[in-house]
Amino acid sequence: MKLEAVVAVYEDWGIGDGRTQPVTLKADRAHFRALTQGAAVIVGRKTMEDFPGGKPLQGRHNIVVTGQNTEIPGAEVVHSAEEALACVKADEKCLVIGGASIYELFFPEIEGVYVTKIGCCPASKRFFPNLDEDPAWQCVEAGPCEEEEGIPYRFLTYRRHNVKE
Repeated sequence: MKLEAVVAVYEDWGIGDGRTQPVTLKADRAHFRALTQGAAVIVGRKTMEDFPGGKPLQGRHNIVVTGQNTEIPGAEVVHSAEEALACVKADEKCLVIGGASIYELFFPEIEGVYVTKIGCCPASKRFFPNLDEDPAWQCVEAGPCEEEEGIPYRFLTYRRHNVKE
């Protein structure tokens, strides 16, 4: 199983201001849904609380990484990257879906990233690594530039070089 990530970034690779995305696009939400449906998703507790109803995503194997001792109906709760990876060994597809500390925790293991690059730059306090400036990463697929409510965006796929197949 390859560990991948899904993220929406702004022009400066910002991903948000606190617990929410300042700018969201319907097309990005649909893209996210299509990529993650039926897959295992690894998410932080605070990010999951920002989901609709604050609940795990339906139609996915939800793994919630948290430092708290809590139970979350519809999700497996773990306290480390190792525990999360053990939970998804049997899954065909696993995607890290945020937030920033979860991306950072799993980044060394991530082999591919599905990026929605949103053409604006709202104030962000949290950032995803700039894959365009990292020689270990290459953009292998770039969708057409599109626009929603005057905001340009593009779907990109990045792969890490020298990954063992």
